Amino acid sequence: MSPSQRIRILREERDMKVISEKKVNTKILRLVQGDITERDVDALVNAANSYLQHGGGVAGAIVRKGGVIIQKESDRIGFVPVGNAAITGAGKLAARYVIHAVGPRMGEGDEDNKLKSAVLSSLVLTSGKGMKSISMPAISSGIFGFPKNRCAEILVTTALRYINENPGTHIELIEFCVYDDLTTEYFRTEFEKLSSER
Repeated sequence: MSPSQRIRILREERDMKVISEKKVNTKILRLVQGDITERDVDALVNAANSYLQHGGGVAGAIVRKGGVIIQKESDRIGFVPVGNAAITGAGKLAARYVIHAVGPRMGEGDEDNKLKSAVLSSLVLTSGKGMKSISMPAISSGIFGFPKNRCAEILVTTALRYINENPGTHIELIEFCVYDDLTTEYFRTEFEKLSSER
């Protein structure tokens, strides 16, 4: 391991807080708080818009750190409907791929089902590529205005359902990487429910 790799890993460990981790069958659900662009996973999820224009929020940070190649690949894909996802390389990021999940804007109708669909599309893409780990943010809960508590519930329960219904999936780790304290607490509540339900 090179000195720069060692420094990156130490910085990641310092800046990333593992909040909760649950084993479900042979898979792991994990909640961390920190910067998703630093995650060393097979795939990280970008909360994208349908036109895959990555100007602000998580999307902007991913392109700034990963490089313009991510935007160029996204431009080649073009339009992605709400509730769907597309995949590009990850440029200079530690992750191998970026999955661009298009969640709903609050007020457009049928938001819960569209968010579930975006999460499932991301997991299906990840498994279909033979990848073992994925990290996703609180999709749609930023500028799209989706309530953070409902976002946490939908993301965690959808991931759990996916694991239970697809025991042969390649995915071994589904991680939720959130940044702010309020969102973290909503996700922590959902993880606590996992313990009481099993």
